[in-house]
Amino acid sequence: MKSTCMQIEAGRAVLAAVLMSGVLAGCASSEPRSNVLGDGVTRVDLGGTTVTLINDGFLTRSLDADFVRNAPLPEVKAALQEAGLPTDKLDIPFNPLVVDIRGQRVLFDAGNGEFAASGTGLMLARMKKAGISPESITAVVVSHFHGDHINGLRTKAGELVFPNAKIHVPSVEWDWWMDDARMAATPENSRGNFNAARRVFGPSAASIQRFTPGAEVLPGVRAIAAHGHTPGHTVFLIEGRQRKLLYWADATNVAALFVRNPDWAVRFDMEAEASRVVRRQLADFAIPDNLLVAGYHFPGSAIGTLSVRGKGYEFTPLR
Repeated sequence: MKSTCMQIEAGRAVLAAVLMSGVLAGCASSEPRSNVLGDGVTRVDLGGTTVTLINDGFLTRSLDADFVRNAPLPEVKAALQEAGLPTDKLDIPFNPLVVDIRGQRVLFDAGNGEFAASGTGLMLARMKKAGISPESITAVVVSHFHGDHINGLRTKAGELVFPNAKIHVPSVEWDWWMDDARMAATPENSRGNFNAARRVFGPSAASIQRFTPGAEVLPGVRAIAAHGHTPGHTVFLIEGRQRKLLYWADATNVAALFVRNPDWAVRFDMEAEASRVVRRQLADFAIPDNLLVAGYHFPGSAIGTLSVRGKGYEFTPLR
């Protein structure tokens, strides 16, 4: 893996380039319209661009000392208590987005699919309630290759779930997880992400679209390097006439812990220091320009705003 320093500098360079290009500048400040269409389905109008959050369910896990790797468990429990949450367990949501933009219907990350743990795998049923068929998806944009983001692309029988969609993935992420030598050097019991990537992408490898940091993946959708959670983890700026949305995928996990305490490291981050720097960079870009922010593991509508809170930040979901 690249050194933490190299990853941080790469992230800074791409974020700076996006800012200098004016993509983040001059965002309108009008309040967006949101509409709850049903359990786990929220739609937000950005002005000419419609974002539909499709909650894929929740995973409940017990809280242990290893979940936050650089904070004592009593401090973590105190943070949860302050947020009005249980201190012995965590309910972690999964929130793919469907975005109708410039004639395309784009799915950002694909959920757990048929490989879901109990309480998850609800995305397709909820898409149906929202009037969105799998066949209507024209593109799938992937932030990174963890199973909860890519397993929903294929059934256990190997069939494509979104048969008419072109799949777009970060080139850095592809190069890491599809490297056979790296996989061979990884202990067999730690190859889950390598195996998932090959199962999902292998049969269609020739047709997978790979994009680089800073690229316009699709009209109105720009990729921003946010490496650290994984080697090629990427977030996306989505354009609307009235507002812009930053989909920051897994830049944070539980908002009450890692948005409020952005220097804390979740156990899933492969490069904790790079992730820490990226979290602060993204928040510090989003807040001044009043960007809406969506997170794959955010609570409530999972789309909202960020503000400064002490030494960290606060996420406030749209209501």
